[in-house]
Amino acid sequence: MRALTVVPTHPGSVAVIDVPDPEPAEGQLLVEGLFMGVCGTDHEIAAGDYGTAPQGADRLVLGHESLGRVRSAPEGSGFAEGDLVVGVVRRPDPVPCGACAAGHFDMCRNGRYTERGIKERHGYGSELWTVEADYAIAVNPGLADVGVLLEPTSVVAKAWEQVRRVGERSWFSPQRALVTGAGPIGLLAALIGTQLGLEVHVLDRVTSGPKPELVQALGATYHDGSAVDVFKTLTPDVVIEATGAGQLVFEAMAYTASYGIVCLTGVSSAGHKLPVDAGGLNRELVLENDVVLGSVNANLEHYRSAAVALAAADRDWLARLITRRVPLADAAEALTTTGSSDDIKTVVRLSESD
Repeated sequence: MRALTVVPTHPGSVAVIDVPDPEPAEGQLLVEGLFMGVCGTDHEIAAGDYGTAPQGADRLVLGHESLGRVRSAPEGSGFAEGDLVVGVVRRPDPVPCGACAAGHFDMCRNGRYTERGIKERHGYGSELWTVEADYAIAVNPGLADVGVLLEPTSVVAKAWEQVRRVGERSWFSPQRALVTGAGPIGLLAALIGTQLGLEVHVLDRVTSGPKPELVQALGATYHDGSAVDVFKTLTPDVVIEATGAGQLVFEAMAYTASYGIVCLTGVSSAGHKLPVDAGGLNRELVLENDVVLGSVNANLEHYRSAAVALAAADRDWLARLITRRVPLADAAEALTTTGSSDDIKTVVRLSESD
């Protein structure tokens, strides 16, 4: 079979190559790969920034955003031939730490977790793949064209869960949320915000194209002006920050409503220094009981919540998030180049029949 692979930490090594067909071990599903989503993590691994191949392997099969169709399943697994499934990315560490032992492997304390397509485990970017039944998530049959969005949706499902858990340390009744960034994570965060019944606003730099239209189609409000002006006008109860832009991160911290919560989901690049009034920011956080937290990855419950959110969403709206579909043969180029400014989400088509 063919697989999208890379030699980790070696820029320019991305290639589609022939690899042996996988043989499912006891308790595993054999899955025909349909789509693989591409995100910033994949671009960074392709650029040689990080990534680790499995022990004894030179190359790593990429792909942590998956969608496939079951070819075979163990008896009693709850899955059957033809089911749509997504594979979970992270596996708990073998020790395990307390969080992993409790099923919260997304909060691993010792860093010994492994991740499909990223860290010490081959990913889902191949024509066939296997996955343990316990780490497979059933996808609504009506989501065959868009179910690949489940993994990024799990990330924002966790972000919203964390916001709720922090908020419920006291009386909590948020009304207005601001999402910064209208990429896939930001738009999916806005989707869940509207499903929660919040007044949702989205801030991004572009002034035209699909992003403003997608926000408006949710019944949310799109902003492209000065970030500070938007923050001061809205004074949001909750901010989901999905850009990782350093200046915007600090502005989000400074301009929430009292008892505000800022959840950071975007990863910032190191080395960009900003002048910050640390004393003033500390005073604001303390006197207004504000909270800033980071959130990344997802556990099984977040994947299940994401599956529910996607099943409840408008299918046409979800389909509009995927702005570029490329065949597996062209996947290496898709990982090393960027699309147009109107691109939101790129997916790789793994099956010739789809």
